[in-house]
Amino acid sequence: MRKLIGLAVSASLVASPAMADTLVDNVIGVTLDAGGGIDNFSGLVIGDDGRIKTVLHRGDKKPKTSFRIDGKGQFIMPGLIDSHAHVMGVGIAAMTLDLSNTRSLAEALAAIGAYAKAHPDRPWILGRGWNQELWPEKRFPTAAELDAAVPDRPVWLDRVDGHAGWANSRALAIAAVTAATKDPAGGKIERMAAGGKPSGVLIDTAQELVQQVVPAPRPEDLDFAFDLAQQIFLSYGVTAAADMGTTTAEWQSFRRAGDAGTLKIRIMAYGGGTEHMVMIGGPGPSRWLYEDKLRLNGVKLYMDGALGSRGASLKAPYSDAPETRGLRITSDTQLRNLMSRAALDKFQIAVHAIGDEANASLLSAIEEMSPTYIGDRRWRVEHAQIVDPADIARFGKFGIIASMQPVHQTSDRLMAEKRLGPGRLAGAYAWRSMLAAGGKLAFGSDAPVELPDPFAGLAAAISRTGPDGEPAGGWMPQESVTREQALAAYTAWGAYAGFAEGRFGRLVVGERADFLFVDRDIMLASPSQLAKTVVNQVYVGGQLVWDTARNKRPGQ
Repeated sequence: MRKLIGLAVSASLVASPAMADTLVDNVIGVTLDAGGGIDNFSGLVIGDDGRIKTVLHRGDKKPKTSFRIDGKGQFIMPGLIDSHAHVMGVGIAAMTLDLSNTRSLAEALAAIGAYAKAHPDRPWILGRGWNQELWPEKRFPTAAELDAAVPDRPVWLDRVDGHAGWANSRALAIAAVTAATKDPAGGKIERMAAGGKPSGVLIDTAQELVQQVVPAPRPEDLDFAFDLAQQIFLSYGVTAAADMGTTTAEWQSFRRAGDAGTLKIRIMAYGGGTEHMVMIGGPGPSRWLYEDKLRLNGVKLYMDGALGSRGASLKAPYSDAPETRGLRITSDTQLRNLMSRAALDKFQIAVHAIGDEANASLLSAIEEMSPTYIGDRRWRVEHAQIVDPADIARFGKFGIIASMQPVHQTSDRLMAEKRLGPGRLAGAYAWRSMLAAGGKLAFGSDAPVELPDPFAGLAAAISRTGPDGEPAGGWMPQESVTREQALAAYTAWGAYAGFAEGRFGRLVVGERADFLFVDRDIMLASPSQLAKTVVNQVYVGGQLVWDTARNKRPGQ
């Protein structure tokens, strides 16, 4: 019989319990009720199967149980769901060079050189996180500049959004990327001059030219990365994640963890394209495995690139680069073929769409296909960052889910203003408008693009301000959401977006006991204080899986 373990579990047994239930009391609890309102509770009774048996409120008689967790007056809330993340990417990022904090090209090059010197045994120097928009230069870096930092080994560095990569000359040579190499469909090779020598940055599908020659991680590398990723997610209070773009090798790593009893977070997986979808799921979505900890839901597809690398597909030219409207990774015909392949076997379809043209075209595809592929499809639009206001009402049709990332708004706002100009911002990061139109929201982080910190996301969602409190009053504050809506988008609505409602997402009878002890009342804290919430302990299925007093987040 599995025992539920906590720091303050009483070892004494009471008389003749029917099951080894656990009482969690002396807490100030908050969860969502069936109507989306807040239910304040004072205790939980967790069954031996890790599900909630009873929710206690002030004045209720406490039942006799085999075990007790004394909350010591702490605040307790549901475990949070990251509805768009790259789980293995979070772990791999923790194993490689992180450039996300560099604030100039010179600082980035110094960090790269130092990292290479500290790791002389690595045949490739790999990393991620650079963002030219945070540098004074405001331009893409070059291979020649990277050669000066690392002349003796190939280097490949992902941009912060994963939609561009920076290579040195050795990496370009190994990949045979030359002046004669043509831009692939849905991608672009940045060049020193039009039609000339590659400059060192490859955008969207062009990245594959180098990625295919980078040594693939071994199974043991993936297992180590996944262990790191789980620690990182749990340390932020994330107990479940939608893994966007799962490969077959990554799925096998998840399964190995499940078989070994080390799978701690819940993963709703979306195969990285239809080939991985079929390899993992076969005839359809998998069943829930390991006590609701792992399921293949569907497939992740792409419409376009990202705004930062000017790969997002826009209806009109970029304000700061009028020669381009971005890139379409998948054509309309290809998209419908891929969606049909997935929908035939009832795989859920999640499609990356950032620009207003990409979103409009995807919405048209969903509208055309919905009469054929009937039933509970829960079409997902991943990011939905820039949407023509005329298209927002279309999200209310067919139960379309807008899977959005609040911190993208605070990170991207200055860049978005430059890329779009003031006339096209009305449908940017339009959370409240999505809900008003009848669309459904699910919030996430896009980690490792952003930190997998849902409390920063909650703060951004209700205030439209960044960690620095800017801009005063919020950026387009009419698109903020209520605190209840923000919490729902990180819990119950996130579960619904992944076909997990009734399994986890709320602290109610029958659902898994995934909960957090935190250091403040999230319903009363100011946005700036909410973003600083400390997660003290994390329980998944009633079992303690993270204790900040004992565990250390990787990288700290």
